[in-house]
Amino acid sequence: MLRFTFCSILIILSCVSPALAQFKESDPGGAKTGVAQTHKWKAGVVITALGGPCRSIRGYVPVPIEWPEQTVKVTQQEVSPGVKVSYQTLEETAKLMIVNIPWIPAGEKVQAVLTFEVNRSMQLPPDDKTAFVLPVVKELSPALRRYLTASPKIEVQNAKIRKAAKETGSEAKLAWDRVEALYDWMRTQVKYKTGDPVKGAAAALKDGFGGHDDMTSLFVALCRAADIPARTVWVPEFSYAEFYLLDKKGEGHWIPCSPAGAKAFGEMLDTKPVLAKGDNFRPPYESREHQRYIKEYLTGAPASSQGGGRPSVQFIHQITN
Repeated sequence: MLRFTFCSILIILSCVSPALAQFKESDPGGAKTGVAQTHKWKAGVVITALGGPCRSIRGYVPVPIEWPEQTVKVTQQEVSPGVKVSYQTLEETAKLMIVNIPWIPAGEKVQAVLTFEVNRSMQLPPDDKTAFVLPVVKELSPALRRYLTASPKIEVQNAKIRKAAKETGSEAKLAWDRVEALYDWMRTQVKYKTGDPVKGAAAALKDGFGGHDDMTSLFVALCRAADIPARTVWVPEFSYAEFYLLDKKGEGHWIPCSPAGAKAFGEMLDTKPVLAKGDNFRPPYESREHQRYIKEYLTGAPASSQGGGRPSVQFIHQITN
């Protein structure tokens, strides 16, 4: 059996031309939504049987889902006859388009490509930053507790990270100030540097520099080590973070921040489509190794044990407007 694993969902192939709209607040008490952009996001697979017929083709591609700051609808489907398309949601924060193809004749090309209209709003700081309290770990649901544990490249148990999480902002009276102290400390310890491979939270803290993804990982690790749920948000070309606080009514809110670049704590003004949230996913097929984000996947077999072709795949993930 042949297996092909390709580049991550974070590759973007073209620039976006925004369409502007105005959204009402969608998370009362949390981050407010503001001006929105409408994107056309195309995702899917194009598969060719090379050297002979192929059978038992299956694979998946990540697709966007709805969030308080984002609406999603399918506007076009380009699906070849015989291609079966279904969907699977992973931990309620990522969605996969599953493709199954029983047979592809030699030299034939089939596809399953969908175009989504994604309307993504800016997120603005809450009106009352004093209204938040820290969550109590034992009262968190299992779904939220997973955002307190380690993930690939997010080393929550690292001694230096735990020490910093315990000491930084520990005397803050407000929950908002406690998290912001972690955010500010991280930005003083790690300088933003582009071009290097992703190395993770612990290595970025040790080296004193890191890329966008490394700084996001370190902030998430600090929050988790301080018993504050936090997670990674994946958009084309980069990632940012969200942390979880309760309001005084006991209702929870995910609040965004951008660890790298200009300070943006409690807000996210970039409106690129959200592709997934979270950083510890278990793929549904074959490899069960946990991934920070879901990579595209395809597997297939020759038409018979005596020989046959191999599936050649092109994964589609691009903004088209």
